[in-house]
Amino acid sequence: MSKLSIITLPDPILRKLSTPVERVDDELRQLADDMLETMYAAPGVGLAAVQVGIPRRLVVIDVADENEQPNPLVFINPEIVALGSEMRQHEEGCLSIPDFRLEIERPSTLTLRYLDRNWKPQELDAEGLLATAIQHEINHLDGKLIIDFLSPLKRDIVVRKFKKQARAAT
Repeated sequence: MSKLSIITLPDPILRKLSTPVERVDDELRQLADDMLETMYAAPGVGLAAVQVGIPRRLVVIDVADENEQPNPLVFINPEIVALGSEMRQHEEGCLSIPDFRLEIERPSTLTLRYLDRNWKPQELDAEGLLATAIQHEINHLDGKLIIDFLSPLKRDIVVRKFKKQARAAT
């Protein structure tokens, strides 16, 4: 396994719509393993392939806390098929927007359809932090970021800050 570079704002690839994965092979499984290693090292609870520069519909998540055994999840071509009506507020961060957190309200439960590492169709009922993380990562696959939950003025301020940091780094 190897650690990958995480793409950060303002890189335009983060706004790109991710394309479906057409088949699972050793290369895709290796990518999933590398994404998990990258996510754990960051540290984070989720990572979409587009965040490492590969706009494909692949997500890894692990919401286990440090007192629990790791529970890595790999979702290929994930699709939310139902959202619960009860809402949950949670402070979210994003590995592609370092040192920025935002309270976001999302449905607290969902049903997800996806393909596993063996190309087998699966369905998962998720709640709480897992449901939040799944929604966050699927937003990435659709080119949406947590700053899109802000007003246009506040979003522009955050984007300008990251553009300034990117210019200073070059």
